[in-house]
Amino acid sequence: MVSPRLHPRTIEAVKERADIVDVVGEHVVLKKKGREFVGICPFHDDSKPSMTVSPAKQFYYCFSCGAGGNSIKFLMEFQRQSFSEVVLDLARRYQLPVETVDGPQQEKLKQQLSRRDKLHRALALASGWFRAQLRTVAGADALRYLSETRGLSETTLDQFELGYAPEQWDGLLKHLQQVEGLAPELLEAAGLVVPRKGGNGFYDRFRHRVIVPIRDRQGRVIGFGGRSLDGTEPKYLNSPETEVFEKGKHLFGLDRASSAIRKDDRAVVVEGYFDVIALHASGVTNSVASLGTALSSQQITQLCRCSDGKRIVLNFDADGAGIRAANRAIGEVEQLALQGQLELRVLHLPSGKDPDEFLKDHGAGDYRALLDQAPLWLDWQIEQVLEGRDLSKADQFQRSVSSLVALLGKLPQSAIRTHYIQQVAERLSGGQGRLALQLEEDLRQQVQGQRWHGRSARHEKAGEASQRERSEAEILLLYLHCPSHRAGIRQELRSRELEDFALQHHRLLWSSITDLEEGNLGSVRLEAVSRGEDRGEELADLDLPRLLTDQLLLENSDLVTRLTPLLEPDELQRVALARPMDQLRGTAAMLERQKSHKRCRHLLEAWTGQRLQTLERCIAVLIEQEKDEQSVPAVEVEVDMEQRIHVMFEDLNAEALRFQKLYYSERRHIQHLDQQRCAGYASQSSSEPSSEPATSMNG
Repeated sequence: MVSPRLHPRTIEAVKERADIVDVVGEHVVLKKKGREFVGICPFHDDSKPSMTVSPAKQFYYCFSCGAGGNSIKFLMEFQRQSFSEVVLDLARRYQLPVETVDGPQQEKLKQQLSRRDKLHRALALASGWFRAQLRTVAGADALRYLSETRGLSETTLDQFELGYAPEQWDGLLKHLQQVEGLAPELLEAAGLVVPRKGGNGFYDRFRHRVIVPIRDRQGRVIGFGGRSLDGTEPKYLNSPETEVFEKGKHLFGLDRASSAIRKDDRAVVVEGYFDVIALHASGVTNSVASLGTALSSQQITQLCRCSDGKRIVLNFDADGAGIRAANRAIGEVEQLALQGQLELRVLHLPSGKDPDEFLKDHGAGDYRALLDQAPLWLDWQIEQVLEGRDLSKADQFQRSVSSLVALLGKLPQSAIRTHYIQQVAERLSGGQGRLALQLEEDLRQQVQGQRWHGRSARHEKAGEASQRERSEAEILLLYLHCPSHRAGIRQELRSRELEDFALQHHRLLWSSITDLEEGNLGSVRLEAVSRGEDRGEELADLDLPRLLTDQLLLENSDLVTRLTPLLEPDELQRVALARPMDQLRGTAAMLERQKSHKRCRHLLEAWTGQRLQTLERCIAVLIEQEKDEQSVPAVEVEVDMEQRIHVMFEDLNAEALRFQKLYYSERRHIQHLDQQRCAGYASQSSSEPSSEPATSMNG
């Protein structure tokens, strides 16, 4: 029986996922030698290591027998299997979706491949036209902006093939339609033109903008970024997602940076096109940009394959949006970094400058020096927690401790954990040695299971995990399918500090939602929506279920399957969305209540674990001291003794009393949340429930 033909998407996914060192290393003992690995070749009678495996090139080669190729070729020869069998085995191993084409499907596939070729041609022709327009009279302002304001040389302009989109409604459309004979529908599919609302024709997507071509790793133009020249919003307009342009799969500049990344054994990821262009112009050619989204797993894989040491430095802007982007990127690679599979660092330039601004004032030498000093991601996150906090104030001190414990509790190796606990204790103590030792012991106890953050399984009761998953799913369901309430939902989540979803697939979905919305509103406005300073009415215009389905199908098809009930709810689920804000408040209160219950269990354990000093002990101590006070009148001694017993009791049991106070405070907070929860799920016939933000426990 003839095996069905595998779809090229499946083959590419397997090639992308299968690492040569992992595949060969299962059958050959490999030893690290410089940037490569060596081992005994299995394809001939080898007595000494003559096979070299290159992780950077994803290639193996035997200098004795000449055997060589990629992961698939190795398994075909080693296991004597066909190409299809090897690809299928690898797809199952890495849990990748398998697509096949057969009969009529093969003809359809040929048509699809032919269409992609046409799209690439249309984009290449558009790029050439944009470049030509930069040298016309109409492009004088754009050329002046690039040469004088940006300080780019002719060599750099040619290297990145920068161009200009004239201030015309159909300049590109007419050229490609009349001169090149391309159909408007093809140009729309390439993201170059937009259909008019009335359905009568098309117009150019990019107008009066500097144009930056975006290329894939093979150097083919797949999209464009356009920078406004007259203040028109958005400041940066990018091509939409198309059949050949998927933001989460590409990195701007990687086609030019891959060799430099391999040579420097380090990749620098920045936010903007012009940051990359300025860095390359200054000789820092191992830099790429993330195309306005958080780094995806596919982008990270591409960077790691270019760097033997798997070293990545994030150099995002120092504003709120840049910090959130850095934290999202860290979230994508956190587990790999914790396991030592890659080295992740974060660089924030002085005075909040971006790379382009910094290079104009300081130069490439200073930038490289800062790169070399960039802190590891965990050190950077620790600094972010402490930045702007007044540790002399109890509430800010306790919030800092809670956040730091959550960070340190992730560390899998006890030696590294001890190092960071000591470091953090010194920072929190303000240089007081004795206090640092006390804080170190306290931090060590709290880090064991991240008790303050409520994540320890010891403090989680049966059923809480499933309840949390249901509650988070309800909130995401409301956000996706009640578009007019999205701004209100964001404000509610921000006020209750519930934006960080506990389950990974929910975090990934929320991150994808945020990326899509930032692409339409901009990060500044989206942040204003969350703070309640912007009504964010445009959020309702986004068809998030459709956009997310398309995006996730390309990036993570397994995740789509898991999230289908949220993206495509059944009739019963839709009925449950009748009173979205009431349901939101009740569900949010439920999630917050879970956190509070975990804190209560921790506090109760900490409270009961204290060794209480009894009143008798206090009296015994004071009787010894009383011998020196015989000259004091008896009445005064009696009154003074009662006060001193009380003071000593509270002093000796201060820690236990503090846990007791916090415990009862948290219990009162749970009662408050119960009222909100009941109000949220009630019919609310007479009045709206209180939307007062819940307060967190402070030390």
